[in-house]
Amino acid sequence: MDQIFPVLGQWAWFVVAAILLILELISPGVFFMWLAIAAAVTGVADYMLDLPWQAEFLLLAVLSAAVVYSGRRFYKGASMEPADNPYLNRRQMGYIGRTFTLKEPILDGRGKLTIEDTVWEVEGPDLVSGTRVRVTAVSGMSLIVEQL
Repeated sequence: MDQIFPVLGQWAWFVVAAILLILELISPGVFFMWLAIAAAVTGVADYMLDLPWQAEFLLLAVLSAAVVYSGRRFYKGASMEPADNPYLNRRQMGYIGRTFTLKEPILDGRGKLTIEDTVWEVEGPDLVSGTRVRVTAVSGMSLIVEQL
C-alpha cells in the first residue's frame, strides 16, 4: 500500500473510507457504508499493527464480507414503514372499513367523497348526497364504497 499511495501513508484506508461514504451519500441504497466501515477498521489495524499491504487487502476482504453480511441481516428484519402510520404513502388503504357521509351524490357509478379536506373519487351504486357509505376496497386511486 505504501507504494500505491506513498503520500498518504497509513491514512490511505481512511481516505478510501471517506470516498466510500461520499459514494454512499450520492447513490441509492445502503451498501457503500458497510465497505467504508471495513476500510476504516482496516486503517485502524494498519495504524496499530503496521501490516504489510497483502495483509491489509486480505483483512479488507474478510471485513467487507463480514460487515456486508451483518448489515444485510440487520436490515432484513427492519421494516421500512413507520409503525405509527403504516399507510403513510398509501393513504387510501387506511380508509378501507371506515364509514363516511356523501356530500355529493354518486351518479352512473362514479362520484366524489371528501375525507379530511381531500376529495377522493368513489365508485359504487348510485346514491344521493347525505348517504352513509363504507369503503370496501381500493381500485387505483378510487375508493370502492357500499351503502350502509
